[in-house]
Amino acid sequence: MQADNTQVIRLLKTARGQIDGIIKMIEDERYCIDISNQIMATQAILRSINRKVLNAHLEHCVEEAFEKGDSHKKIQEIIGVIDKLSK
Repeated sequence: MQADNTQVIRLLKTARGQIDGIIKMIEDERYCIDISNQIMATQAILRSINRKVLNAHLEHCVEEAFEKGDSHKKIQEIIGVIDKLSK
């Protein structure tokens, strides 16, 4: 992976911590809106991580495939990701 591994791992650990916090909030029967806000915050971090990974993929893997004349497979992969993101 060509993304900044240190930053991606730090963000993933943050998201993991937030998920642990959400579990505790549910176990403690905290207010639903507070739980929902924490879920949305975690989703935002995961979206940010995904953007970083996909940007790195485009900048490195896809660019390399174009340089080698083997772009069709990479284009199809990106189309698949876009389809998943749009659902």
